[in-house]
Amino acid sequence: MIKRNLPFAAIAVVALVAAPLLLEPFRLGLLAKYLCYAIVALGIGLAWGQGGMLALGQGVFFGLGGYSMAMYLKLTEAGQGGLPDFMVWSGVEDLPALWLPFANPVFALGTAVAGPMVLAVILGTLVFRQRVRGAYFAILTQALAAALVILLVGQQGLTGGTNGMTNFFELFGQDLAQDSTQRGLYLVVAGVLGVLYLATRQLVNSRYGRLLVAVRDGEDRVRFLGYDPALVKTVTFAVSAGMAGLAGALFVPVVGIISPALLGVVPSLELVVAVAVGGRHALAGAVLGAVVMGYAKTAFSEQFADGWLYLQGALFILVMTFAPKGIMGILGRLRSARAT
Repeated sequence: MIKRNLPFAAIAVVALVAAPLLLEPFRLGLLAKYLCYAIVALGIGLAWGQGGMLALGQGVFFGLGGYSMAMYLKLTEAGQGGLPDFMVWSGVEDLPALWLPFANPVFALGTAVAGPMVLAVILGTLVFRQRVRGAYFAILTQALAAALVILLVGQQGLTGGTNGMTNFFELFGQDLAQDSTQRGLYLVVAGVLGVLYLATRQLVNSRYGRLLVAVRDGEDRVRFLGYDPALVKTVTFAVSAGMAGLAGALFVPVVGIISPALLGVVPSLELVVAVAVGGRHALAGAVLGAVVMGYAKTAFSEQFADGWLYLQGALFILVMTFAPKGIMGILGRLRSARAT
């Protein structure tokens, strides 16, 4: 098992160490953004690839984490007794009570992770107890993403509306415009992704991980053996939601914006597609797929401004047609062929 993961581990270490030295600040920022998406994809790989829960609304949890961090940054920028710029433009005179606790960075970061997890526990308890699964669960999570976008857009004075929040200048006393700060953020994002990957892999290889796979492959049989599949799935769904929330919190200072357009149905679907391209049954595949699709989106949009969406779609179709198990499936076949 260790030997099989040495290539992926070696690439990850090289990327962590060499990227800040080899890439210009703009490209390094893009890579940090891809890694934020990779954290979300890792959670999707756990929930979908290992647990069989196709969640098409991970953008909801990503958005909750992102908006939590954005609220803290906006309050820091506004100063004591001040209002965020978009509230001033919207005619808001007093800071809404909902915003007050987010002046504390510990509360903001805690909410970015705990908020999505609590929502996932509530949703999972209600849904999985009713034995909702498969396409019905996927549609339900997709509807949740659409509803959140409508809510955010309609609250101009509270959330920034369609434009969301941007113009972040400082994080914990560090100037976000400085190259050194962006390099530091990249290292933080890469480090968080590495720790979460190792922790998730340990979870998958544990007894709980084997139970999760058993629920995926035969939920009724697991129930007859005396286990509670609803509890197993709810815990996994909550863990994946927490990962997405943390990724959203990291995404905001890295990219400098959070808006409804980044967390609706389409972005959520793109993340699922990325996991499928990488290989949903392998955690490394989920991470790799997110980075590959993120890079492809950037490269295609830069070179083919009018048709990059078609090229991105073609990439997905090609991989799914000739490699249903994704990139990791291709690598697995190559490894098997070399072994024989």
